[in-house]
Amino acid sequence: MATEGTNRLVKGYPGNIINNQFVPTAETRHSVNPSTGEALYEVPFATKEDVDVAVEHARKAFKTWSNVPFAERARLLVQYADAVEAERESLQKLLVLEQGKPLELAKAEFDMALHWLRTFALMEIKDEVIEDTEERTITQTFPPIGVCCGIVPWNWPVLLGLGKVGPALITGNTMIVKPSPYTPYCDLKLGEIGMRIFPPGVLQVISGGDDLGPMLTEHPGIDKIAFTGSCATGKLVMQSCAKTLKRVTLELGGNDPAIVCEDVDIDAIVPKIATLAFLNSGQICMLIKRVYIHESIYDKFRDAIVAFSKTIKTGDGFESGVLVGPIQNSMQYEKVKDMYAEVGRQSWKQALEGQVYKDSKGYYISPAIIDNPPEDSRIVLEEPFGPIVPLLKWSDEDDVIERANSTKHGLGASVWSKDLDRGERMARQLSAGSVWINSHFDAAPNVPFGGHKWSGLGSEWGMTGLKLYCNSRSLWKWKKVM
Repeated sequence: MATEGTNRLVKGYPGNIINNQFVPTAETRHSVNPSTGEALYEVPFATKEDVDVAVEHARKAFKTWSNVPFAERARLLVQYADAVEAERESLQKLLVLEQGKPLELAKAEFDMALHWLRTFALMEIKDEVIEDTEERTITQTFPPIGVCCGIVPWNWPVLLGLGKVGPALITGNTMIVKPSPYTPYCDLKLGEIGMRIFPPGVLQVISGGDDLGPMLTEHPGIDKIAFTGSCATGKLVMQSCAKTLKRVTLELGGNDPAIVCEDVDIDAIVPKIATLAFLNSGQICMLIKRVYIHESIYDKFRDAIVAFSKTIKTGDGFESGVLVGPIQNSMQYEKVKDMYAEVGRQSWKQALEGQVYKDSKGYYISPAIIDNPPEDSRIVLEEPFGPIVPLLKWSDEDDVIERANSTKHGLGASVWSKDLDRGERMARQLSAGSVWINSHFDAAPNVPFGGHKWSGLGSEWGMTGLKLYCNSRSLWKWKKVM
C-alpha cells in the first residue's frame, strides 16, 4: 500500500476512531479477502463502553458543530474530499482486497463518492417563508437533528458510507459510522483521514461484530439512524429504533424489473442491460434483477444477451478485464449457490449456465441467465444478490406493468423503448423510487434516492434526503405587539 496510514493495516488497525483519537479494544477481529479466502488485517471489536464514549463525544461536539456557519462546514467537507482523493490510489486497492470488486469499479466508486461529497458542500438548506403579511411572518426552518449513525453495507462501503457522512455533516449533525463487519477497512481509513479535518467528535468510526448494530440503534443518545441493507435487517432496525423514537432512514433491497419493448435496437442495448445485471457480481440493490422482453423479439434478444454475457470475465478484481469478481462473503456465497442449485431442483431452462468455481478458495460464481421461468419462481420473486438473472416474455402492456409491480420491492425499474412518450407513460406506472427510460442504475448526489414498499423508508441524497437529517420548525412571528 502506498501510504503510511494504509501500511498500518498490514499489522492491524490501531483502534476505533473516537474523538479524533485511535481507541484500541481488548478484542480484535478480521475479515477475509473474498478472492482468496485468506484473512485480512485485525480491526477493533467495539464494546458497549466504546459506543457510550463515542456517543458522549458526538453529543458534546454537536453543540458547537451545529452552530458552525454553513460556509465553514462546506469548506471542511471539500477539504475532506481533497484529503481522501490524495490517498485514493491505495484506498482503491484496499477496497478491492476487502470487497472483491474489480479495480475499475473501485475507481468508479471513489469517483462517485468524491463527487457526492463536493456536491453536498454546495447544498445549503435555507429557511422557507410560508407566509408574509402585515400581521405575521411564518417561516419553516430546518435545524439539525443531533447525533446520527450511518450503518454501512458491504457492497458499496465507500460511496454508501460517505453518502451518509456528507449529508449529516453539511446539515450540522455529528456522525458515527458503523462499517459492515465484512468490509471495515476503507471506512476506518476514511475515519482516520477525517481526524485531520473535522473537530473532535464530529466524525467517528466504530468497528465491531454483529452485536454492534443493536447497541447503536437502541442507544438513547443517538437521534437518527441511516441504514442501508436487506429488508429483513431493515425491519429489525426500525423495530429497534422505535424503542427511543429515533428518526430512521432505510434504504433496503430491490428486485428491479427492466421492461424491453419490441422497438428497441437489440444490439445497442444488450451490452448495457447485461452489464447492469452482472456488475459487482449482481451485488447492488438497484441493478436489473428481472428482464421482461416483448415476445416478438424475445428469442433474438435472449440469444444476443447470452452471446454478450459469454464474453464477461469472472476473476480476481486485480486481473485486467474482469467484470464479475467474487461474491463478497461466505454467507452470501452460500445463498447464491443455493439459488443456482434451485435451477436443477425446479428444472429451469438455462440460456446461459452459471458455474460455481468449486476448486477455488475464492467465492467465485460466473453469470447465469434463466430462460423464461414461471412468474412465481424464486428467481423472479426474490433478490438473489448474485450474478443470475431471469428473462421473461410479455405481450400486453398493462399485464407487464402489473407483473413488474407485483413484488414487495420497489427500489428501481426501467423501460427500454425508442418511443419516449410510450416509455414515459409506462415508467409513470411503475412503483419504484427511481425509474429510468433507456437506462438503469443512474444516480446523482442532488437527486433523491429511496424505495417504495419494502425497499425502504425515506430518501437519501438530494434536498429531500438532506432534509431528513433535519427537524422541521415552524417559526411564527407576529408583527403587532399585543
